[in-house]
Amino acid sequence: MATGRTHRPATRSRGIPEATVARLPLYLRALTALSERSVPTVSSEELATAAGVNSAKLRKDFSYLGSYGTRGVGYDVEYLVYQISRELGLTQDWPVVIVGIGNLGAALANYGGFASRGFRVAALIDADPAMAGKPVAGMPVQHTDDLEKIIEENGVSIGVIATPAGAAQQVSERLIAAGVTSILNFAPTVLSVPDGVDVRKVDLSIELQILAFHEQRKAGEEAAAAASSSSGSSAAASAVASVEPAAGTGTGAAPAAAVEPPAGRAAAAARKGGPEGDVPAVMPA
Repeated sequence: MATGRTHRPATRSRGIPEATVARLPLYLRALTALSERSVPTVSSEELATAAGVNSAKLRKDFSYLGSYGTRGVGYDVEYLVYQISRELGLTQDWPVVIVGIGNLGAALANYGGFASRGFRVAALIDADPAMAGKPVAGMPVQHTDDLEKIIEENGVSIGVIATPAGAAQQVSERLIAAGVTSILNFAPTVLSVPDGVDVRKVDLSIELQILAFHEQRKAGEEAAAAASSSSGSSAAASAVASVEPAAGTGTGAAPAAAVEPPAGRAAAAARKGGPEGDVPAVMPA
């Protein structure tokens, strides 16, 4: 079986944009779910919805793979699974080492998704001498003193760093010196690496902070909407009060007289005897 040290994905040489590469795993996950349900074909709209992208973007991404689907039929699910897996380099074995077997590192070691996606955890490494030899996820933890030897013997090109922030840079330098060319970094720090080394950073605290920002914004929008609604109700009440006669006051009659209709004014004049208060010309018998 081929190993990661001798075979690397051809995505860059074929000119596939990084944004497209980042979406390929999303398509693969959706397609794998369809395959497990024995769905033979899928339309671009259905697959785009399942992957969380728009269909135009999906079709553009697939054009880089040379896959255009069939009008009226859609895409062949099994073929796309193979095509994307091959493009991502998942049709071969990728040995991985995890450095830092604390709570997070142990959780990663126990994650069952690595093997099903073409990644084999070759070794678990930690700097704590007390951890050496202890089994985690069915594998004995090895000491960092043996890091270079482990990488060479297993042909490792991908390293996972789950150490505290202060140790991450030194660990990355040792991994790179030993031949690792891709790093998945869970440590809360930015790594400085030479050209030719790819680093993907996963920072859970940053993701939570971004979510907190959105929650705060939504709360602010809701408060503003509530304040606006309350202000509108108060303004409407004030407008009604401004034209409503004040009961029980001397000023209440004046507005009524001011808007009395013409017919009402004529009748009043007749009762009072005309404009000057004269006796009306017609008297009751």
